[in-house]
Amino acid sequence: MTLTRTRRAALSGAAALALLLGPLAAGSGAAAPASSGPAGTAAVPAADVPAAMLDALERDLGVPREKALQRLSFQSDAATRVRTLSQALGDTYAGAWVDPARGTVHVASTAPQRVRGPVAQGVTAVPAERSLAELESIGARLDAAGLPADVATWYVDVPANEVVVEAVGSATTAAADLVAAAGVPADAVRVESTPAAPRTFLDVVGGNAYYINNASRCSVGFAVQGGFVTAGHCGRTGATTTNPSGTFRGSSFPGNDYAWVQVAAGNATIGAVNNYSGGRVAVRGSQQAAVGAYVCRSGSTTGWRCGTVQAYNTSVRYAEGTVSGLIRTTVCAEPGDSGGSLLAGNQAQGVTSGGSGNCRTGGTTYFQPVNEILQAYGLRLVLG
Repeated sequence: MTLTRTRRAALSGAAALALLLGPLAAGSGAAAPASSGPAGTAAVPAADVPAAMLDALERDLGVPREKALQRLSFQSDAATRVRTLSQALGDTYAGAWVDPARGTVHVASTAPQRVRGPVAQGVTAVPAERSLAELESIGARLDAAGLPADVATWYVDVPANEVVVEAVGSATTAAADLVAAAGVPADAVRVESTPAAPRTFLDVVGGNAYYINNASRCSVGFAVQGGFVTAGHCGRTGATTTNPSGTFRGSSFPGNDYAWVQVAAGNATIGAVNNYSGGRVAVRGSQQAAVGAYVCRSGSTTGWRCGTVQAYNTSVRYAEGTVSGLIRTTVCAEPGDSGGSLLAGNQAQGVTSGGSGNCRTGGTTYFQPVNEILQAYGLRLVLG
């Protein structure tokens, strides 16, 4: 089953950008004490944040534990404000992002005077020329025109109120031609370049890994009733898996990059993610995080890695074709991590699709939103 572009935009527009981190995970105690977060937010108790998550944030982003706790508190406190404001703004909503250094939440709108009321306290209203829906419709027209091989991706840069089209290397002419062919406003699009084309993370043998047709390896995303979700490029419908044993009951790639595997009797589905430090992070829900939020990924090649959300509803051109509606992040990943879990706190975000770079020099990784997978196949997350 493939969702239409209209449906994908609905899932990743106001819902995706409006929601920040929800309640944080229960887990092993962290070394840092609880402290006050920015803008007067209540601190997240250190005992409620898995120590391995704080270790990974410090390793990957250079954030000391106490600062990480403050930011997680800030992100959690901002969730209700942004969600309520995005609903009130309706079709004037132009996205939201967090600025932890200043302790502020930014909400953009084509009618910024409507960012008001008690819930807007501590929120900075930003005037925008175009709504988020308008920007995503520009992206839909780029998709309809067809992303050529020399165009890696497009995504909405919410703070800039623009659509960014990324060309591979110096192939900016191909990106400019795509913009012209789509007939979209040139002043709403910014062309940039990326050093390498995105690729799927499938074909390196080497976790919570599973194997497809006894030939290739991917990573389990999240447990659902009866099985687990993963990336669509990992296997076609009908393909068999081992460790755990199961069968792909649905798969969509390209266009989307999602699949679900029904596991055989005797395999216990657990609502948790491997933190690759000898423990697990319990999954409590699937509330989506905002642009700028911390996220961490688990995969069978490079383990537990962290970064930030850069954009939602991104289209990416792989060699196999274009995939739309993805989450763009600064988290690194490598082949074999495909299908693996992306978390914001204890909230499921998506499954690893592909990207560029690696975990030695850094990179950009894209994720298929988990809520879209659940809706596509009528699945329910197993919660910890």
